[in-house]
Amino acid sequence: MSKKISKKVLLIGWDAADWKIINPLLDAGKMPALEFLVNGGVMGNLATLNPPLSPMLWTSIATGMRAYKHGILGFTEPNPKGKKSGIRPVSSKSRKVKAIWNILSQKNFKTNVVGWWPSHPAEPINGVCVSNFYHHAHTKFGKPWPMAPGTIYPERLEKTLAELRVHPGELTEAHILPFVPDAAKIDQDKDKRLASLGKIIAECSSVHAASTWIMENEPWDFMAVYYDAIDHFCHGFMNYYPPKMVNINKDLFEMYKNVVESGYRFHDMMLGRLITLAGDDTTIILISDHGFHSDHLRPKEIPNEPAGPAVQHRPLGIFVMNGAGVKKDERIYGATLLDIAPTILTLFGLPIGKDVDGHVLAQCFEDKIYPEMIDSWENVEGNDGMLPNEVQEDPFAEQAVMEQMIALGYIEPPDENNAKNVERTVREAQYNLARVYLDAGRSDKALTILKKLHKELPNQRRFAFHLAKCYQRVGKLKECREIIENVIKNEQEKARETAEELKKNKEVGKKETKEERKIRLEKEEKMRERRDFVSKAQLDLLRGSLLMAEKQNEEALVLLLNAEKAEPRLPSLHQQIGRLYLRMKRWDDAERAFLRALEIDPDSSSAYHGIAVVCLRQKRFSEAAEAALRSVGIIHQQPLAHFHLGVALIRLGKTEQAIQAFEIAVSMKPGLIRAHRWLSLIYRQTGNRAKADVHHNIVNTLFRKIKPRKSNKD
Repeated sequence: MSKKISKKVLLIGWDAADWKIINPLLDAGKMPALEFLVNGGVMGNLATLNPPLSPMLWTSIATGMRAYKHGILGFTEPNPKGKKSGIRPVSSKSRKVKAIWNILSQKNFKTNVVGWWPSHPAEPINGVCVSNFYHHAHTKFGKPWPMAPGTIYPERLEKTLAELRVHPGELTEAHILPFVPDAAKIDQDKDKRLASLGKIIAECSSVHAASTWIMENEPWDFMAVYYDAIDHFCHGFMNYYPPKMVNINKDLFEMYKNVVESGYRFHDMMLGRLITLAGDDTTIILISDHGFHSDHLRPKEIPNEPAGPAVQHRPLGIFVMNGAGVKKDERIYGATLLDIAPTILTLFGLPIGKDVDGHVLAQCFEDKIYPEMIDSWENVEGNDGMLPNEVQEDPFAEQAVMEQMIALGYIEPPDENNAKNVERTVREAQYNLARVYLDAGRSDKALTILKKLHKELPNQRRFAFHLAKCYQRVGKLKECREIIENVIKNEQEKARETAEELKKNKEVGKKETKEERKIRLEKEEKMRERRDFVSKAQLDLLRGSLLMAEKQNEEALVLLLNAEKAEPRLPSLHQQIGRLYLRMKRWDDAERAFLRALEIDPDSSSAYHGIAVVCLRQKRFSEAAEAALRSVGIIHQQPLAHFHLGVALIRLGKTEQAIQAFEIAVSMKPGLIRAHRWLSLIYRQTGNRAKADVHHNIVNTLFRKIKPRKSNKD
């Protein structure tokens, strides 16, 4: 067993928390508790995974594994007991592997978990488990509010913790006015936002009350608490966050512009209490699973598809760690949410399973860390607290959670047909699984799933887009073109039909009554908001990307530049233009395109990578190394960016650092021939013939497996 670093660990989850919103509040002195943690520890971005759906992400945080291993694949799942809807909220019983609290329980650490998503039914761990059903009010104020069976473990705490819950009906103006100072002016019969706000505040307060009581009254070595309120504040009120978006009503903006900031300050107040209760001997880790667009990148429309609101999520969350042995007032780079569980195990002196997808964040610690490894914690026997299958569940509590996910837009309202509900849920889970495989670079696995989905529903644009991407990745460009041409044909037809309907409605308007006109205008507004078709610029980007894959560079450039003229702030457009200019060896044009991408999104890892390649080609090696470091610092899991960093470093004469960069590249992508060739050359030049031969043999093996193709050495 490795040396234990921390006596106690407190893990705090703030769903959707984002440095873009936090940093101005820190500068203004409005989040003193978080500032205390940052100044006394390390901070950085935390890269998310795709798809950015919270139940999947928080399970990856708790396990260190991607969703195809841990088994949580969305917001809902088929109900094996066949209750009313045929589906239920995703549950803790569907997780296939041990979470961090199961491993710690197995090793006799006192472990408490509050509100983690998903954690219902509560697991019988070595401590206290409060499930994510705990804080959802499913009865009217003043009526009995029973907790669902399985909400609390151990049962001896049910009565105590039930009394700590806050019902939205208990809130007074003192709780609402800090968020909406002019709340008294709102006609709540017409505007339901205050009711939504009250629900978020009450649920968050319930989670906090349970957490603080447990910290004060129950023993613990590890404590994990999850707050979902920032995500809910943002989904409900981010469109009113300053600066005002052009499509937002001025009066609504003035009324609700403080909600998001107030939500963050509310969380800082709760954080202050957690820090006090934790004490000086505790390592505190604060994280979010993803960020939330708060500036010009806020989408004007939400896709009309399941989990469409996830388009508002930003791919970078937050990471803060403060405690004994942790560096002080430093920034770390390249962390992912898969790294949290391995890092916590290291804090407790426990080994890491070789089957996890994350790594220990060794850069956080003052001393060198040498984590031990085992094959898998799944093979370690003992009482881990994972649930048996026969645990009872409550359909009424499940319904309350379902209704909240429907209100947020994450799932569609269930149909009366149970079989149809189950079919739709299974389809969404398979689609999410395919996206997980794509994100992990396992295109072959994704391809099998996407082909089946596209065959079943050929007009579902999202299935077609991802299938086309998959075909492109595996080099099946003929199939890719066929899919894209069908998508373009369908989108053009959809746009034509919508335009004709709008024109027809306008002509009808000459003869309609005032009430009929009102109904028509509302319908037209919904049609425009829904945006069930993509723009011409997006289609040009799609066509241009395909032509790039087919090596038709000049034709691709025409389409991409057309898209730039029509929608100059289209996400990913300038990066695609930059990559095309790189291929055409137009270095200056490529650099301008990547810089334009950074103007739109300063945290674009791929844009920095593009600049690194430009600088390499122009022999600007210091600038290349700097840009590559920025790239991997934002998103670590980029083998080609590490490779180009290695090339820049070797050109600068920094041999040891170059070796490290190349070794990281091949650890992420074992088939990266160019990196193995560099390592073989460097090790041979530095006298390490054994390692040189290893990489030389790998190169020969890889060349026998694939057809050699001409490429630049760099």
